[in-house]
Amino acid sequence: MRYTVVSDIGKKRAVNEDSATFISRDDSYQLAIVADGMGGHNAGDVASRMAVTHFEELFLQADVVHFTSSELIEEWLVETVKELNKTLYHYSLTHEDCHGMGTTLIAVLFKENHATICHVGDSRVYFVTDEEIRLVTRDHSYVNILVDNGEISEEEAESHPKKNYIIKSLGTESTIEPDSYKVELVDGSYMLICSDGLSNKISTNEMLNIIKLETTIEEKGNQLVQLANDHGGEDNITLILISKDSEEV
Repeated sequence: MRYTVVSDIGKKRAVNEDSATFISRDDSYQLAIVADGMGGHNAGDVASRMAVTHFEELFLQADVVHFTSSELIEEWLVETVKELNKTLYHYSLTHEDCHGMGTTLIAVLFKENHATICHVGDSRVYFVTDEEIRLVTRDHSYVNILVDNGEISEEEAESHPKKNYIIKSLGTESTIEPDSYKVELVDGSYMLICSDGLSNKISTNEMLNIIKLETTIEEKGNQLVQLANDHGGEDNITLILISKDSEEV
């Protein structure tokens, strides 16, 4: 697999509260992580950075037995997120300048063509082929509760004034229940993991058009971020773009 990691402060923020990394173990297991520190909370940058660095340490130290089946991988991801939540929550209680801090989290563990996703908040995962782009994750948001209750449509949710009100984040409560998903990668497909600084500013058609360009994966990532900035760049913009392409320009 090929990948690129891009994180940009955007045009309006003084601090980049996003964090992201892509880690490869010697035994070929790989992990992508995107965390968006909660704007409006204290020390969102601390929360996102702690989530990413602690997750990386736990992944590199984990016994390979945890990754021998898709069920065990999902179990390890969910339990690791719950453990991280306790760590961040305790830190926020014991450090006055970090009271109330929180972060979204997307963690994707790759085993050959199999991707297992663990998700908290409103950062997103998209699966992309030549024909389509599909949103894999479902935001933990106020508007999605309205959609579930039949009060608004999916289309109305995308432009709702309270779209960014999330109802679940890492570190803000003592316990958490993350969501998990599984995706099978195929040759020619891409996975886009991003903070809402990208997904709020670029349509899925714009994402697809850039990803389909005959350019390197690094250029695709940079063009996605540039377009989000061109559309206002009010938030930090972070993405990991992963390619299953066997051949690439």
